[in-house]
Amino acid sequence: MRNPVLRLLGAVTLAAALVAAPTSPALAANPYERGPAPSVSSIEASRGPFAIAQVSVARSSVSGFGGGTIYYPTSTASGTFGAIAVSPGYTASQSSVAWYGPRLASQGFVVMTIDTLSVYDQPDSRGTQLLAALDYLTGSSSVRTRIDATRLGVMGHSMGGGGSLAASRTRPRLQAAIPLTPYHSTKSWSSVTVPTLVIGAENDTVASVTSHAEPFYTSLPGTLDKAYLELNNASHSAPTSTNVTVAKYSISWLKRFIDNDTRYDQFLCPRPSGSAIQEYRDTCPHS
Repeated sequence: MRNPVLRLLGAVTLAAALVAAPTSPALAANPYERGPAPSVSSIEASRGPFAIAQVSVARSSVSGFGGGTIYYPTSTASGTFGAIAVSPGYTASQSSVAWYGPRLASQGFVVMTIDTLSVYDQPDSRGTQLLAALDYLTGSSSVRTRIDATRLGVMGHSMGGGGSLAASRTRPRLQAAIPLTPYHSTKSWSSVTVPTLVIGAENDTVASVTSHAEPFYTSLPGTLDKAYLELNNASHSAPTSTNVTVAKYSISWLKRFIDNDTRYDQFLCPRPSGSAIQEYRDTCPHS
């Protein structure tokens, strides 16, 4: 018969081992979290916690869009990253949205700011080109192994913003969209199921909020995770240069929905306010 003392010691040892065993990271936290816990200062900073690099992509080396620039975290220690394609507006080049590249990539995303096939391309074409850029990023780009192809988003300014709505309608598996002072002749986006942050500008005389950003937001399904941010005393071009308000809420939106990172809910719900914000609407809470 087995010694009862040895049996007791074995049980105690097993119990101690179970207590000491580390919890699986996948069970302990969201596996898509990238970077330290956020703060107001971290999402307002000009750079996030990740060192980044960039690579130019020639128009001649791709199809479906006009080439661009990829910005990406240099370290792979955290695993793969979500990816975002950003389109400029009518008559503009990628230089008008270039500031989003390092700003977002340093927060833990792979970002491609694109040139369009023609600077005169209409919103639906820009939406198709945003999707072509994402397909390039995940399919044949030099950074494809750094990207989680299931976690993708789109952004765009003006007609590029309308393009981001069109891309979301075409590809509902996208995780996030941010139309920036968007322009589109279509006013109803009731079929969109992608979490969408619409950013408008109070003094926009090109794509007025009453004709574009506001009806776009209102037409999105009421059951959708969506938000409308109107920049106070701002013009149509406000999102084309460094803007702390645009950056902090774009980062929060992309982190929340591409990375499923609920640590960023605090910046979105309850609804933010301040002198830089004319109006904010949201379907809070998101969690």
